[in-house]
Amino acid sequence: MAEGLNAEIRSAPHVRAARSVEQIMRNVVLSLAPICVFYIVQYGLSAAASLLVVTASCLGAERLFVRAGGQAGDLRDFSATITGLLLALTLPPGFPLWMGAVAGFSAIGLGKALFGGIGCNVFNPALVGRAFVQAAFPVAIATYTPSFLPGRFTEFIPSSLAMPLMSPVEPGNWLAAMHLDALTGATPLALWKFEGTVASAWDLLTSASGHMAVGPSPALVLACGAYLAARRFMDWRIPAAVLGASGLTASALYALDPLHYPDPFFMLFSGGLMLGAVYMASDMATSPVTPRGMWIYGGAIGLLTVVIRYYAGLPEGVMYAILIGNAATPLIERYTQPTPYGVGAPRRARRAASYALHPRYISREDDVAGKGGRRKR
Repeated sequence: MAEGLNAEIRSAPHVRAARSVEQIMRNVVLSLAPICVFYIVQYGLSAAASLLVVTASCLGAERLFVRAGGQAGDLRDFSATITGLLLALTLPPGFPLWMGAVAGFSAIGLGKALFGGIGCNVFNPALVGRAFVQAAFPVAIATYTPSFLPGRFTEFIPSSLAMPLMSPVEPGNWLAAMHLDALTGATPLALWKFEGTVASAWDLLTSASGHMAVGPSPALVLACGAYLAARRFMDWRIPAAVLGASGLTASALYALDPLHYPDPFFMLFSGGLMLGAVYMASDMATSPVTPRGMWIYGGAIGLLTVVIRYYAGLPEGVMYAILIGNAATPLIERYTQPTPYGVGAPRRARRAASYALHPRYISREDDVAGKGGRRKR
């Protein structure tokens, strides 16, 4: 090598894509910003504090495990930020903040660091954190608050500031005339499952109702997901498969017994199905990469969601359906790999080609009588 010239040797791949992980994650965070803003408009200070505390807990856990364990990852890749925002959106707005911190630490520690860091996790970290606190604090995570309460921007929901292992603080000024029981509300799924009441289409689509506990607006989630799909930061097949399978399953059951089962619109736009289909089921590290596998994976999640909602004890089933789909992803990818060119060709044709090209074999019948017999010389 000529003097003064330096060669830099790197491992494959040598051709890099134009989009980096940081760029993809940054756009996902930007798409989540309108959803988080609307969530704060719905529930005020408690929602804002929950988003901040849970996200900060995820970032702190990421920093701890990256430095202590030497794992791949960086706070600048925004993966922990996405986990924190999604996890906070799945929790009740009045969820105690210390429990939210536990959820964030569990999401990163059990759902991500345990498997080796970014890109190595088997399950969606946000759902792992949600599943952990649902098992540890079942009463708190099932307690929801009606949206658009008066004074939500000046005081916290009492349960948000509950100390560890302690009861909620006493109500302040705007809650002085209200009993704590009046602050609890039921989600549309809970109202249907336990009381037989179906929410209106407008309430489900916009989450603008003030008389029930609702989550992020499904219409807003769809719009933000469409932005990611248009920019090719998310594969549209998985959300389409989840929502399509849910709609078809709900339609079939509704056609069989419309008095017992709700209409498909209610199934699609209630609970966390829209958020789970767009942002959690489509997680790149935990979903299949083959096109056919995406359809199978999404279809299984949609089917399981409806089955769990209808026949399980809990009103919601998106979390469990996605976690089951994550566990099945390696098996789905194994059986949906594209077939290489030439595999599966007729064995007879391959043998004929090998005989014809091999110099040790000739066909005397072909030379004499025009038959296809082969004899060894």
